[in-house]
Amino acid sequence: MKVANIFFHRNVFHLAAATCILFFVMTAVAMHLYPGGTYLEPTTHGYSFFANFFSDLGATRTPSGALNTFSMILFTSALTIVGVGLAVFFVALTQFFRDARPSAILPRTAALLGVIAGLCFTGVAFTPWNLYLAAHNHFVMWAFRTFLGAVLIYGIAILRERTLPNYFALTFLAFAILLAGYVLLLTFGPSPKLAEGLRIQVAGQKIIVYAAVLTVLIQAIVAGRLLNRSVRALGRSGA
Repeated sequence: MKVANIFFHRNVFHLAAATCILFFVMTAVAMHLYPGGTYLEPTTHGYSFFANFFSDLGATRTPSGALNTFSMILFTSALTIVGVGLAVFFVALTQFFRDARPSAILPRTAALLGVIAGLCFTGVAFTPWNLYLAAHNHFVMWAFRTFLGAVLIYGIAILRERTLPNYFALTFLAFAILLAGYVLLLTFGPSPKLAEGLRIQVAGQKIIVYAAVLTVLIQAIVAGRLLNRSVRALGRSGA
């Protein structure tokens, strides 16, 4: 495993984990402050966990026309923070692979896709669906598609890296299966313009978003511990 800049990258993993925790906290507060209103029932009060998308938190106004300033600020900030954290997390993972081998193209490709995914999530944050629906949906689709590519390729690359434990790869691969299912749901699933379709799409989004943030949180913690192990090994060797 490459150990250059090991202390810097260990702090990057701590940062990535912190952004995940912030996302959970900030979106929970945004949900609490959301005035109310769903796509199909604009006059409802408060945030409905199974009828409001995450993106409703980032709209400038609710479907009823009410201002949504506080929730929008919190959601935009939370998604921007986690988008940046996601990008640096995937880049930092490349240090676990030896650059001299031809297979190094796998982690580099995964890191590039991870950066694109992070940028797309940031794009989602700054294109409220009630103002820029086409751009918003475009960013959503490509955020999850590139995220899928990143975790799938990293899972394969980690399995091929003998110095890394298999459970590190299996966590990525298990999430990749779940994420692939969600991409199919986005592409071919029922329309949210119908009540049943809305519930299915909202539930699917909640599951995948929380699973994504939890996966990155777990993997960032594991990566930090693997680096700590390397630091101790270097100390014992006198390097």
